[in-house]
Amino acid sequence: MNIDRAIYAIAGFFVVCSTLLSIYHNQNWLWFTGFVGLNLLQSSITGFCPLVGILKAAGLKPGQAFT
Repeated sequence: MNIDRAIYAIAGFFVVCSTLLSIYHNQNWLWFTGFVGLNLLQSSITGFCPLVGILKAAGLKPGQAFT
């Protein structure tokens, strides 16, 4: 697995979990869903994602998007 796929997997996991939490626990979890979406949008425009540094330190190989 490279960094690009890990970013998609982690973002998808966060969106699903926060959506389920908003349904079954508290509606304010949708703010976290929005934050994840805005972070994905920002990283697609600027090419910078804070999670990339963490994943590089964990030893994942970079993909095409985050070199």
